[in-house]
Amino acid sequence: MKVHNFNAGPVVLPRQAVEAAIEAIRDFDGTGIGILEISHRTPGWERVMAETEQLWRDLLGIPDDYAVLFLGGGASTQFFEVPANIMKKKAAYLQTGVWAKKAAKEAKFYGEVEVVASSEDKNYSYIPKNYTIPADADYFHITTNNTIYGTEIHEDITSPVTLVADMSSDIMSRPVDVKKYGIIYGGAQKNVGPAGVTFVIVRKDLLGSSERKLQTMVDYRTHIGAEPRDNSMFNTPPVFPIYVMYETLKWVKEQGGLKAMQKLNQEKAALLYNEIDRNKLFKGTAVKEDRSLMNICFVMAEGYEELEGEFMKFAKSQGMVGIKGHRSVGGFRASTYNACPRESVEALVACMQEFEKKHAK
Repeated sequence: MKVHNFNAGPVVLPRQAVEAAIEAIRDFDGTGIGILEISHRTPGWERVMAETEQLWRDLLGIPDDYAVLFLGGGASTQFFEVPANIMKKKAAYLQTGVWAKKAAKEAKFYGEVEVVASSEDKNYSYIPKNYTIPADADYFHITTNNTIYGTEIHEDITSPVTLVADMSSDIMSRPVDVKKYGIIYGGAQKNVGPAGVTFVIVRKDLLGSSERKLQTMVDYRTHIGAEPRDNSMFNTPPVFPIYVMYETLKWVKEQGGLKAMQKLNQEKAALLYNEIDRNKLFKGTAVKEDRSLMNICFVMAEGYEELEGEFMKFAKSQGMVGIKGHRSVGGFRASTYNACPRESVEALVACMQEFEKKHAK
């Protein structure tokens, strides 16, 4: 039986990236030494680091006045590193889910935090609209995709102050106008690799702008080399996760880049959302205009709630993995990131249709 991986993170990866990683574990770059054993000062590794950064720049159109960093600690570490580096007195946050709320909490250690709007009143089932970004804020922070609740900001916001975005779960799923952002960061374990490496794209003129004394590893300047495109590798980087990222981004480029990814993701999401809306047994949880293309959340429809456990069991028997919804939402969540094949979405739709035939009243 074929397994269909809908996990929210870590997630399904391109098969060619997995195969390349397996081979690299055996022998990296013809050295006779595996990727898990090499020195990060090996010339071949320095080449991979440079090419990985170039893939980021090529795919997202990142200008030279931005640095691209590959760090440890996950996106949660960036919740405090961002304000440490660029908050002087005040920051504004859009609260669209648990991770956005946690980011705002960490920022309070460094200054005043204004939550300009929140969708917590309806369990984060929508993206707030018609809010005002304070002009005296040092930056405005958003979380572009909310994995738990299945909502997403689909366009690049125009902000009167520096815009900072946690793009952990939708980076590389669509084209992004990087120039609208001061900082873009996220964990890699959705669209760009396995857990263990964090990406940070930061406009260089923001470096040191908080004017506070920072711990060495917290200061972004520590991780930027003296020359453009020169990653300092101040300490040992997460070598293996970066290598898988490298192979994953090569795959994205081969597929046609981010416009091709966006088209594929739109098609996959439409397939599943159309079935959710059609099927008598299920209903979506997010406001339709804010539905995520990455994390599709749904529950049993009214009158069929008692079938939740039975559907979960049936779906598992059909090879569906990772569709249990987050405990704060319940129901089901199918994560359809870049490497999730269309055939997996089609299989889930067929599974839902078969279940409906057996149980619809």
